[in-house]
Amino acid sequence: MSAVLRPVVGDIVEAIIEGIPRDVPVYAMPMEGRFGQGVRQGVTVALNRFLDLPGTRLPALSEDGKWVYERLGRGEVRSGRSLESLLAAYRYGARVTFRAISRTIDVSRLPPETLLALGESLFAYIDELSAASAQGYAQEQSERAGEQLRLRGELLEMILRGDSSDGGVARLAAAVGWTLPEVVVVALVPFPHVDGLRAALGPDGLVAERGTDVVIVFPFVSRKPRRRDLERALRGRRAIVGPARPWQQASESLHLATAAGAHGVAPGPEQPHGDTAPVWVEDHLAELVVQAEPLATADLARTRLAPLDGLRPAVRERLTETLLAWLRHQGQRAPIADELFVHQQTVGYRVAQLKELFGDALEDPEVRFELELVLRAGHR
Repeated sequence: MSAVLRPVVGDIVEAIIEGIPRDVPVYAMPMEGRFGQGVRQGVTVALNRFLDLPGTRLPALSEDGKWVYERLGRGEVRSGRSLESLLAAYRYGARVTFRAISRTIDVSRLPPETLLALGESLFAYIDELSAASAQGYAQEQSERAGEQLRLRGELLEMILRGDSSDGGVARLAAAVGWTLPEVVVVALVPFPHVDGLRAALGPDGLVAERGTDVVIVFPFVSRKPRRRDLERALRGRRAIVGPARPWQQASESLHLATAAGAHGVAPGPEQPHGDTAPVWVEDHLAELVVQAEPLATADLARTRLAPLDGLRPAVRERLTETLLAWLRHQGQRAPIADELFVHQQTVGYRVAQLKELFGDALEDPEVRFELELVLRAGHR
């Protein structure tokens, strides 16, 4: 069979090349240039190898042949096409080849089992070609994904450095398909909580590892919807989110997020299913300012909370809790009662105790300010 078909290999190749654009519409283009050369080479190598195989123990694909079909698979990724288009072209080539065999050889003289074996061999061979192309397609996708991650990480670092002088940030953002926003936030997520983080953030989030944390740069132009999106992606991850900044000042957002973590700013309130909301530094700025000088804050707390010394711990805890609510709500009983989940009469009783303990000091705006500072810093 091989000897009979060798002289007409060129005709079969041309029939396949001519028919592929009709049978696989995505290839409805002139078979010219590198694309046409690649297709012609693939068809020619496949046919000649197929004719070399009968009566031998050669593998279906030589190393060179395998490289050709892996390269065709890679080319589909680079051209933005699905692998299915290439596999459809292979199946079309198999049908054309089988018809050519039927025209060249008097198949009526072949035993049915021989004809069946021929068909099975041809389509098994196409499976080998398809597997090689699928491998090349997957490798190209993986390499491109890895390169994209590397470039996105490089973009994040450039933003954190504030590199804006030569337009490099804008060019790299365009290269990775990331729209450079005017305003961003920078968030930190500790390593034990990063599983599935990139998928949760989607393409808007830039992610890179730094020390024991993962750093995120996230667009924050539309404040409310962006905060909602980030809340959802970071829920349960013990994340700290720095304040919004122009992207050129993103390092400030990172600095404040890092400082909040270093000073133990508390996590957000418990969410359904026990998940914790991320810490938003903008909601804890006063606490962060106070925590920046813990020794001074502790000294101030000892001075201002001295009237409570000697009280039983449970009583002291109730009164400091009430004092903070009283300061925060400027003495309004209803919101204080709502916050503490107690009756307004209970608020009045506790405030009376506080006024008895602190005396005229509670009338001094400076003292009230200092009391609120130390209480917000967690002193009791």
